[in-house]
Amino acid sequence: MTLGSKDTRPPPPEQRDESDPGDAFGLPAQGQLDGDSFSPLGNPGVRHWQAGYVTQAGLEDRSSVFFAAVEMTRMPMVITDPNQPDNPIAFANKAFLDLTGYEEEQVVGRNCRMLQGEETDPETVAEVRRAVQEQRAVAVDILNYKADGTKFWNALFIGPVFDEDGRLLYFFASQVDITRRRLSEQSFRQAQKMEAVGQLTAGLAHDFNNLLQVVTGNLEVAELHCRDNPALATAIGNAQRAAESGARLTQQLLTFARKQRLDPRRLNLNGLVVDFSEMAVRALGDRIDLRLDLRPGLPSCTLDAAHMEMALLNVLLNARDAMPKGGTITVGTSVLDEQLRTERHHLPPGQYVTLCVIDEGDGMSPDVVNRAADPFFTTKPLGTGLGLAMVHGFVQQSHGRLEIDSELGKGTTVRMIFPVAAERSVPPMPGNLTLNEGDDAAPRILLVEDSDDVRQLAESHLRSLGYRVLSAASGEQALRLLDEQGEMDLLFTDVMMPGGINGLVLAERMRERLPGLPVLLATGYTDELASQGLNTAAFSVIGKPYRRAEVAERIRALLDERDTASRVRADTFRHEG
Repeated sequence: MTLGSKDTRPPPPEQRDESDPGDAFGLPAQGQLDGDSFSPLGNPGVRHWQAGYVTQAGLEDRSSVFFAAVEMTRMPMVITDPNQPDNPIAFANKAFLDLTGYEEEQVVGRNCRMLQGEETDPETVAEVRRAVQEQRAVAVDILNYKADGTKFWNALFIGPVFDEDGRLLYFFASQVDITRRRLSEQSFRQAQKMEAVGQLTAGLAHDFNNLLQVVTGNLEVAELHCRDNPALATAIGNAQRAAESGARLTQQLLTFARKQRLDPRRLNLNGLVVDFSEMAVRALGDRIDLRLDLRPGLPSCTLDAAHMEMALLNVLLNARDAMPKGGTITVGTSVLDEQLRTERHHLPPGQYVTLCVIDEGDGMSPDVVNRAADPFFTTKPLGTGLGLAMVHGFVQQSHGRLEIDSELGKGTTVRMIFPVAAERSVPPMPGNLTLNEGDDAAPRILLVEDSDDVRQLAESHLRSLGYRVLSAASGEQALRLLDEQGEMDLLFTDVMMPGGINGLVLAERMRERLPGLPVLLATGYTDELASQGLNTAAFSVIGKPYRRAEVAERIRALLDERDTASRVRADTFRHEG
């Protein structure tokens, strides 16, 4: 807030505060410092000066007790000379050098704007400039930058110093680092906002769940009347899954607003990561390359899916912020080695799975790593320090452990370790291998697709075309199926799949075992083929979404091409024989 007026004439004697008559006097603030800016007094203040008047203008004499006091105080102080071009700093005490990290020769002779940066509020800067132009006092909170680029919030007071005739001589500025207070206020405002969002979300979720109840209830009624219509039954099933997704979205909103208790259920981290990856890519932005390194056959664990997604998002956003210029973030899963479980992690007996987030950022020092998950401790200049604290709380509540490995200049690994879920009497088999017992003369197609819905749809298409179909949810399952079942007539596989064996690797490995095997690759966009260095002449490619007739045409063409090649080889063999 600004103080005083443009009238620079010395105040009349009855309004002066004369500490030492004949040397200096000032204009008392009289409570005018009250406002939104920080006051180190804890109250508006009445007797301190908002403008000073001196009889001796020079700064050369530094032998007085007042100069010693200025150098001993912990409050940073500077004096600028508005009678020189650009109002440069004429004096800075040692506390100012400690605060900013500059050396004296780096600040004297420069304008105070040297402390400003890209996130400094232009309106606050303009307010200070107006006060300087109008030769009056000003008190503001301003975001400044230290010599090493570190941001800090600065409670700044500037006041003019005049000579006896009211001519401006200097500006005096004192400062206080109020970063901790500002962050506390920011955290409090964030908590208030979260509470408001929670109230709104709870109301919306209630109404939305009522709508979903009507939808799902009518779908169940419709399902009872379509037993003789498989296509209609499939459509209703798809609508039911969409309604279930809407219900999960509602739960995620409630979880975000902290209006939902943990609801742990059996889940597979691989599936959760794959399903969440599309949202994660959008949240991370185009400067970040998100890579997945998922262990095939990962055992399930018991977790709240919505809270797990929020924890993963928090860690991913921290990793993104550690790489302002961009880079690669890797999300990986693994089964914890028994020896590491006891020797390094000191975990109780049992099986454990691990979810890792690895970044290539600046890393953290050991003392920062030790405090990284503490509430309100932040590794960001202006963060709230709540993200990793929430992650730590969730992991502990889920009977797991959060570990952080980091080294300055070499990036950070955040590791979430969870116990494997107890086996059930009849464990579910997602993506279980299936064999159609149809016409033994029909060509046999190996279908590989990690998405359950897409795989079921493609399998339905292929069987309706008269093919025998074996399906797998991963490249690893497909190779095991090949070992068990023997010859295949065609491979129809998705390109991008989690784990170490994607569609391209699978095609190459199957071609090694079955030379000349027809391969049809399905892809959502052709750019992913180029990024894998695919020789498009070696395989046939079909884009998603594809139609049943298009699949039938492609497969028939590949099988005819194989049969033609076989006949040519047979004829050549007979002629040579």
